Amino acid sequence: MAIDLHTHSSASDGTDSPTELIRRAAAAGLSAVALTDHDTLSGLGEARAAASQAGIRLIPGTELSVNHDGLKLHMLVHFLEPENGPLQDRLAELRAGRLERNGKIIAKLQELGYEIDDTDVDAQAGGETVGRPHIADALVAKGFVSTRAEAFDGLLSDGGAAYVERPRLTATKAISLAGASGAVTTVAHPYTIDRNAETFPALFAELHDLGLSGLEAYYPEHSKDLQEHLATLAKDLGLVATGGSDYHGTGKPGLELGSGFGDLLVPDTVLTELEEKRP
Repeated sequence: MAIDLHTHSSASDGTDSPTELIRRAAAAGLSAVALTDHDTLSGLGEARAAASQAGIRLIPGTELSVNHDGLKLHMLVHFLEPENGPLQDRLAELRAGRLERNGKIIAKLQELGYEIDDTDVDAQAGGETVGRPHIADALVAKGFVSTRAEAFDGLLSDGGAAYVERPRLTATKAISLAGASGAVTTVAHPYTIDRNAETFPALFAELHDLGLSGLEAYYPEHSKDLQEHLATLAKDLGLVATGGSDYHGTGKPGLELGSGFGDLLVPDTVLTELEEKRP
């Protein structure tokens, strides 16, 4: 059966509640789904109750943005339970860094003539992780742009007119903290990393040596050639070739749970392989 190891709810920047997300996953025929909201585990309690009722397995997790030798990359953490632990205890600090950055971004936007404030942004957020997507949604709500994507283009994306950096864990620290918390880490959507595919082997071999468990090979934005390249690379390095939709509800129009843009399929054997990597 199919699974989805990368999803977001309204606890971070998705638009479905955790309950709605689980119901959609069950309706899509998935046997398991991972809830990987950014820097938070707050949606897991609700999701777990819904999963139990729907007869679907929930994989607890989160998504982190990390630095590694001057690169920004995203890491998915799977099997991270919502309890006290080395990584769990750092998430509040990461969310605080987001809030501090939000204030600086809003100030920049105001200087650029966009009349929004904290109240406008908070009105778009449904959970404890508030970030750039909610600022984008505030810009949409105020009529300054038409979509989230338009807000990011030129304003909120890296290098945009209102972009501001924020504190991040290093990849080394994230992998170490995840392992100490009983969880595993995988690199999310490798195509977004600022290196071309030819440099992936050295980078991922280095991360594997640090304790990385997998690569998100199967992803809606990856071409079939890139998916095959990453799956082969993962096998060669002893990593698990994982996959997920990166579902955000209406935050990413046209992208569906489990199937992405219609041709994504992640078999449940991937979850078995990933579980075998647990510390």
